[in-house]
Amino acid sequence: EIIHNPDVNRHLREMGIVSLPWQQLTGDYDDLTEDDVVIVPAFGAPTDFMARVVQKGCYIVDTTCGDVMKVWRRVRGYAKDGVTSIIHGKANHEETRATASRALGENGYGRYLVVLTLSDVDFVCGYIRHGGDKQEFLARFTGSHSPGFDPDIHLQKVGVANQTTMLKSETEEIQRRIRQAITERDGDATSFHFFDTICGATQERQDALFEMLKKPMDLLLVVGGYNSSNTAHLVEIAEPEVPTFFIRSAACIRSLEEIVHYDLHRREEITSSYKKWLDPEQPVTVGITAGASCPNNLIEEAIFKIFELRGVPREALDHL
Repeated sequence: EIIHNPDVNRHLREMGIVSLPWQQLTGDYDDLTEDDVVIVPAFGAPTDFMARVVQKGCYIVDTTCGDVMKVWRRVRGYAKDGVTSIIHGKANHEETRATASRALGENGYGRYLVVLTLSDVDFVCGYIRHGGDKQEFLARFTGSHSPGFDPDIHLQKVGVANQTTMLKSETEEIQRRIRQAITERDGDATSFHFFDTICGATQERQDALFEMLKKPMDLLLVVGGYNSSNTAHLVEIAEPEVPTFFIRSAACIRSLEEIVHYDLHRREEITSSYKKWLDPEQPVTVGITAGASCPNNLIEEAIFKIFELRGVPREALDHL
């Protein structure tokens, strides 16, 4: 996928654009020729994938996000300086896999470890402070570390980087905990490195949502692809504060009584009643936000749908 938005990807398929497998190199890559145009998605692609495409002589259109490339430059620098990259992200996410491949460095000898939760980080910090069972460590992070990773050696000097769509506050907490662990072990933080790598578009939406949540709302709609990491984080921010519904498009708003939305906790799309928040006889305040990869027209259609269901035609909104 070029981005994590089903509407955009559907349009691309209708244009005859075919998605290549991204989890592993397959025979599809062997079938490429010099006549093929390969579009690299916003997440980037692992170095071995890029090498294969270059080898086949394809014309490459690289749409990798500039913020992602900044992360790559930093983790390459870590590798060059003998610093292990601790990457805050999802180990099976396209962007994290692309970043991890750059963390190996130019010679392939760099090291990385991917952590997702604060529980993961506390486990790593415990090992930094006191050591531990190496096999238990490697088993916990199976598929989330570089080849030949040895926690007894490769946690001596570490640098934090992140998948650019993660929650900024969580990444900052991870930095704080790892810095503290290094300081307690060494007496100072000389062997700890970090930098801010949250995507600008992602951060703008998180900041705007925090501001929005300061105002009273009856409910919040979050529009975006269900597999979009940055959109899911918006839902996580809002859920404790206001009734929140994660929808793909206006089509999910079936009526003033029923809405189809994605439940992050159950990890599935469900149908819910939300009549008590959208009573047509009472004033209602609805908030709306969207992921960085959500096209503006999908946001607009969701807004129109809410007004139309409450008896306000879209023509009446033209002057707004």
